[in-house]
Amino acid sequence: MKKISGRKKSLALVLCLSFTMTLSACGGGNNNAAPTDPPAATVSPTADNTEKATNAPSAEPSGSPLDLAMKGEYKGTKVTMFGPFVDADQVKFESSIKEFEEKTGIDIQYEGSKEFEATINIRVDGGNAPDIADFPQPGLLASIAKTGKVIDLTSVLDQDKLTANYNKSWLDMSTMDGKDGKIMAGIWNRSNVKSLVWYPKKQFDDAGYKVPETWDELMALTEQIAKDGDPAWAIGIESGAATGWPATDWVENIMLRTTTPENYDKWVKGELPFTSPEVKNAVEIMSKIWLNKDYVYGGAKSIVTTSFGDAPAPMFTDPPKAWFNMLGNFITSFFPETAKVDQDYDWFYLPPIDAQYGKPVLVAGDIYAMFNDRPEVRAVMEFFTTGESIKSWVQSGGVIAPMNDASLDWYTSESDRRMAKLVQDASTLRFDGSDLMPGKVGAGTFWKGMTDYVSGTATLDQALEQIQSGWNN
Repeated sequence: MKKISGRKKSLALVLCLSFTMTLSACGGGNNNAAPTDPPAATVSPTADNTEKATNAPSAEPSGSPLDLAMKGEYKGTKVTMFGPFVDADQVKFESSIKEFEEKTGIDIQYEGSKEFEATINIRVDGGNAPDIADFPQPGLLASIAKTGKVIDLTSVLDQDKLTANYNKSWLDMSTMDGKDGKIMAGIWNRSNVKSLVWYPKKQFDDAGYKVPETWDELMALTEQIAKDGDPAWAIGIESGAATGWPATDWVENIMLRTTTPENYDKWVKGELPFTSPEVKNAVEIMSKIWLNKDYVYGGAKSIVTTSFGDAPAPMFTDPPKAWFNMLGNFITSFFPETAKVDQDYDWFYLPPIDAQYGKPVLVAGDIYAMFNDRPEVRAVMEFFTTGESIKSWVQSGGVIAPMNDASLDWYTSESDRRMAKLVQDASTLRFDGSDLMPGKVGAGTFWKGMTDYVSGTATLDQALEQIQSGWNN
């Protein structure tokens, strides 16, 4: 694919107006004419020459596809988009693109579906792919990229601009196996953070507790709260058919804090088995909290029967019956409506365990892929790489922009601003591992194996072997 530059060389029409030259120079006569030769005749513009000058084509508008779109070059065109945003999320998404549509005249026709994961494969295989698709599970995009039906954005988007506007980890996560080698399969637009520990701020401060900076400090604080008469942690993994998924977030976070990013990548690809020492170590570290009856509200067995959305409730009693809940920033939608961020509740970063691995951050989010290559589609994709494309959504709360040009001033709470800064400054960013794994593992044996282990119906070794069987089968 050739990158659209929007440039052509202008036609230069040179008219010889009122200048003097020798006839030999104009007509190829004696090149050795003496200086005393009479001057050549003066050439005046003819009517034909004047007409040619007037009708000379003007230079085409220059700039990137987004620049040209903003100049109205693609007014009246349509770009189709398919994704999982429905209900309130669809309203927020459509609000975020409204100004772009008004400025450019491009109509982004968005179709949201709760059955996106099942439908997108059917549409792509049937030759009815949308121009752009929003994948909340990059593992699904990776499987489609291997078919060669996803357009490689390496030659579509300015790579220097992307490097300047994204943490390198985001770009690494957009690189996937194509039919004939590695491709840039998509660009990241909306994200949320999964390395957060939520707590009741006012009561926490009143109790004299301090936010832990290391894992040892976290465990010491957990023990101190237990000695003060309360379990520190409020944990629940019940989620209907998806029961067990919150446990995967814990394992993923601990993996990032106890082994290399390369090992994490191998793990989510199935190259580092669940039965490996690295994964077993991560679950054992988690177990020191989860399986300690003094540390968890209701004890370990209640974890399996408590809905993840109900789990934080004990933090909001007066006084709190539990103090910590570790889940992504979406969990605040399950907090009491009267609870105010930065006042009634706050969060701290889940501390590092091994300092050599820095401050890694586990994220989830949406990656947009391109299936049809037209100038207006390129313009929309370029727009989606800018913070401006998600500004109104950021201002409404609940999402984090992965782009560096998204101003921290857009966030309406100090909590969200800190979260955005955490993502920008992360030493390592990695996507939710279970969402990168094949469904039979990430949304199958991983969920069930962790549930069986926490409930006591399987030993750790049995659970890890059960989870690994998803890969083996």
